[in-house]
Amino acid sequence: MFASQNANWWDGGQKVQPGETFAPRKLDTPLDKLTRKRSGRRSETVTERRRGRYIKARPANGSTDIAFDATIRAAAPYQMRREEKRKRLAFAIEKSDLQKKIRVKRMANLVIFLVDASWSMAVAERMNATKGAILSLLTDAYQRRDRVGLIVFQKDRATLILPPTNSVQLAQRALVDIPVGGKTPLSAGLLMAADILKREQLIHPDVEPLLIVLTDGAGNVSIGSLPPQEESYHFAELIAGEKVKSVVINMEHAAFDQGLAQQLADHLKAPCYSLADMKAENLVHTVHQEMARK
Repeated sequence: MFASQNANWWDGGQKVQPGETFAPRKLDTPLDKLTRKRSGRRSETVTERRRGRYIKARPANGSTDIAFDATIRAAAPYQMRREEKRKRLAFAIEKSDLQKKIRVKRMANLVIFLVDASWSMAVAERMNATKGAILSLLTDAYQRRDRVGLIVFQKDRATLILPPTNSVQLAQRALVDIPVGGKTPLSAGLLMAADILKREQLIHPDVEPLLIVLTDGAGNVSIGSLPPQEESYHFAELIAGEKVKSVVINMEHAAFDQGLAQQLADHLKAPCYSLADMKAENLVHTVHQEMARK
């Protein structure tokens, strides 16, 4: 049910020609202009560790990372009424005055694309936009230490085509020979994504993960005893339970849409976008928006 790093594992299927996909898109959104001005890791998040930039203070509630400036300010209005204590102390501080430091730390972003490579009317458009988006995201990823990975699912398995990397060269080699066709083992793809995300967070505890799922939501192959759709929703809920931010791109044409992509998004606790958003520029912009969202 699972494979790794070999895009050309299946002699069947149809190839999406490299010439259609390997022109990196020039990004020109306000958000991208903002991020290009920065160096190092882009996303900032509140951290409980005693490292990171001190931005504000809150009541300590037992914390030992004390913000002395904020504590002094909190105690200052009460000095006259603490006259008895001040006979022994120059400045009287009580436990209720203690303030802790709220810190933020820059986080590396990890974007995992989980792509339905089974046969559908939109398959060439799906792979074209996915490849273009991955290359666009990687173009300046080294500046931010972001990484991008790609899993495809089709026939009877999920395959890790591109392990998390910030190398455009590795991505180009990995994306050339992805076959398309066969059935839709959606649950196998979700399970592999969950495993990779968990492993990456163990190896890189400061990583900020984002899962992008491109599918019509119609799984028809199980890896266990549950019906395919029920099984895929189970794995989606596991991912949501790990507080992983996700986005679902609905690859079904509007005329045939049964709402399955939206149902998958509901189980992932994720937004769901339509096929009309599938140009590489729009997909990259969506990724940037979701990484910036707290």
